[in-house]
Amino acid sequence: MQPVMVQLWDPLLRLCHLSFATVFIANSFFNEEGGDWHQWLGYYAVGCLVLRVFWGFVGPRSARWTDFWPTPSRLARHARALWRREPYHRLGHSPIGALVMVLMLACIGGLALTGWLAEEVDALWGADWPMDLHALLADALLALVCLHVLAAVVESLRLRENLPLSMLTGRRRRRMPS
Repeated sequence: MQPVMVQLWDPLLRLCHLSFATVFIANSFFNEEGGDWHQWLGYYAVGCLVLRVFWGFVGPRSARWTDFWPTPSRLARHARALWRREPYHRLGHSPIGALVMVLMLACIGGLALTGWLAEEVDALWGADWPMDLHALLADALLALVCLHVLAAVVESLRLRENLPLSMLTGRRRRRMPS
């Protein structure tokens, strides 16, 4: 099969991905928790999250939820291929990759809600659970991001294709019959 380069990831999707990565790194390692920059970047991440969810309904095929939603049958098929060490070539997210992506987006939404509750809602003043849950979600997101990056590297080596580069350029190899 001859590989052909195709445009896969649209500019808006790539901007959201880069924005999430930047906010995650900045708020995890460089900004004081609860500080102004931490909060403003959190609000920016919420804007990106809302845009990404909306784009999943109206964007191009590779951005649409229907194209990659991790259904049980898709997840089982992908898991079987991994278990058998068979290649699982698919343009766009693999089912397990899609599951991790959905979980990361859910964590971002949860972080936004708990951060807002902890800082802005007077009715909860003094309550510890929003910050405790915020910290738990931040740790869960860190674990998912590490899994995401590790999987991208492992799959790039296994499939002999630079998957992180495809998210930067928007282009990916499509295998065509020779």
